[in-house]
Amino acid sequence: MPFLALALLITACGSEKKPETENNMETTPETEAVPQAEEKEVPNEYWTEKFADIRMHRYYVTGWDRLNLDQKKLLYYLSEAAKSGRDILYDQNYRHNLLVRKTLENILNNYTGSREGADWENFVVYCKRVFVSNGIHHHYSTIKLKPDFSEEYFAELLAGSYEGENTSELANQLSGIIFDPNVDAKRVNKAEGVDMVAESANNFYQNLTQAEVEEYYKQVIDPNNSTPVEYGHNSQLVKEGDRIIEKKWMIGGMYNDAIEQVVYWLRKAITVAENETQQKALELLVKFYETGDLKDWDAYNIQWVTDTESAIDVINGFIEVYGDPLGYRATFESVVSVKDFEASERMAVVAESAQWFEDNSTIMDEHKKAEVKGVSYKVIEAVMEGGDCTPTTPIGINLPNSNWIRAQHGSKSVSLGNITLAYDKASGGGLLGEFANDEEEIARVKEHGELSGKLHTALHEVIGHASGQLNEGVGTPKETLKNYSSTLEEGRADLVALYYLMDEKLIEMGLMPSLEVGKAEYDSYIRNGMMVQLRRLEPGEVIEEDHMRNRQLVAGWAFEKGQAENVIERITRDGKTYFEIHDYVKLREIFGDLLREIQRIKSEGDYEAGKALVEGYGVQVDQDLHKEVLERSESLNIPAYGAFINPDIIAETDENGEITDVKITYPDDFLEQHLKYGREYAFLPVEN
Repeated sequence: MPFLALALLITACGSEKKPETENNMETTPETEAVPQAEEKEVPNEYWTEKFADIRMHRYYVTGWDRLNLDQKKLLYYLSEAAKSGRDILYDQNYRHNLLVRKTLENILNNYTGSREGADWENFVVYCKRVFVSNGIHHHYSTIKLKPDFSEEYFAELLAGSYEGENTSELANQLSGIIFDPNVDAKRVNKAEGVDMVAESANNFYQNLTQAEVEEYYKQVIDPNNSTPVEYGHNSQLVKEGDRIIEKKWMIGGMYNDAIEQVVYWLRKAITVAENETQQKALELLVKFYETGDLKDWDAYNIQWVTDTESAIDVINGFIEVYGDPLGYRATFESVVSVKDFEASERMAVVAESAQWFEDNSTIMDEHKKAEVKGVSYKVIEAVMEGGDCTPTTPIGINLPNSNWIRAQHGSKSVSLGNITLAYDKASGGGLLGEFANDEEEIARVKEHGELSGKLHTALHEVIGHASGQLNEGVGTPKETLKNYSSTLEEGRADLVALYYLMDEKLIEMGLMPSLEVGKAEYDSYIRNGMMVQLRRLEPGEVIEEDHMRNRQLVAGWAFEKGQAENVIERITRDGKTYFEIHDYVKLREIFGDLLREIQRIKSEGDYEAGKALVEGYGVQVDQDLHKEVLERSESLNIPAYGAFINPDIIAETDENGEITDVKITYPDDFLEQHLKYGREYAFLPVEN
């Protein structure tokens, strides 16, 4: 059978879900807080299984039964919209991802041979890893996943899954894609000196070099525009002959079939919106998908920021740019949520005091906002996540990303309370017991770690990302700081949180009982940034993920600057390395100094200084220490990453098709859920 025909057959394996059959950031660091007595060996209600470097979790929506029918309908419609964009992310991540995923799904659904033995088990684990990563590159390191089965076995699986068909051409096509580590080796390659466009396997650019992309945007962007759109946000940039064109992700453009489904469900959601403000925001989001006009995207974000009263909220669209090494193109994501009113009320003081935090920051006066506008904060319970927010999920979000919208109209920050709870309930104490310096440090984290982590997330999102301003005439960070922009922004937000976690003001606000909470977070941050997070790397690797770079940069810079006064001591005991903070007050000053410098770099667009910080402190790894961390971690049998199974949101209808109730259930089979998604939300062909 010709390869193209077989590819079309694979596409057809997932039955399209037609509208008439009506039936998506702060990542999680090493989760060691609130330890239990022992690392659990059997799953509980919060985690279901372990495989490779992943532990699968579930999250729960505690307030579901208090919602009225229209609210449940709204959550159902928004959840369907979230899942309808699933194929978009796969294709954005890598041009062959949909072919690979649909091939794997077809084998899992239809293979007629033996489903026993090590080869089959390894194949199933590989499938799960692909589903967790939304493609064949690791979700965090972006390095291509390595299958633990042979090409010959894979050819057997193909032959046993397509009855009566010749699968040899498909096997040959997929051979290099899946098995050759040198073919499209990294989804995002930010290594110094490489062509970050040509050497990244993502599907954001075609036939272009980094230099060509940068020159293109020099011609397109008006540096004097004080309200710029998010250039490149919703398109693939392609060179055809001598012309460079943008293929817009919109109705009538690239990803049309999936976006039509997203819009269909958003239109349904509009009919049961909680209020006019929310209704208008959803209407503007639909308009953006229809026009592809980035001014419509800005209009939507401005309207969305004003909706602070609704119990239900949604993030939906092309949001974060971590997948593009140049920071222009955004991946599809969605988070559908309901407000945790009690927790939000407790934390409202953070947003209400945003101006105080800005005025008392260590950043230069000329970089402070004279008036912090529209900052809101709430704790939410995730109800459904889609695209780049699932199966791995953020624990905190601050949007929109446009600097001028944040300055003029404000921002919304959320903490995903039920996600954090799931991590806490599933975590054991193994990492803390192994890497903490002494019993005092362990006791402090046991008593205060949960609160310190939540406060760090809140301050990072609400105050950190909302603080500071650019100098007049300075371009956006993705223009000026380029591939270092995201790392520096995450570092800046972390430093805001760290600086204030040792401030008596938080005690006055009633947010924490004592500075012991801040000390617990300082201990955890230095321990994680200097050591624990290294277990996520393979031997010999450098750090390329922005959040990991940021944490090592902050911890490593602070360690170095405090050496003369022994602020942080590196200790070797019984052949093991530990870090002990001797002077928390001085460490706070050091964090404040680095915050001032990173804000200066951002405000002035100082690329060379930003590059020096990231390359000097955030990228290279102490290989001896890394080897030690891997050895100490191995015996703990604690996966380095957590991922989540979504709830199922099920609409019940009467004989006329009208929804009479919406139920929520909590499945425990990750593989089964993703095969279901493959059947019901496969809207795009294998080539787009």
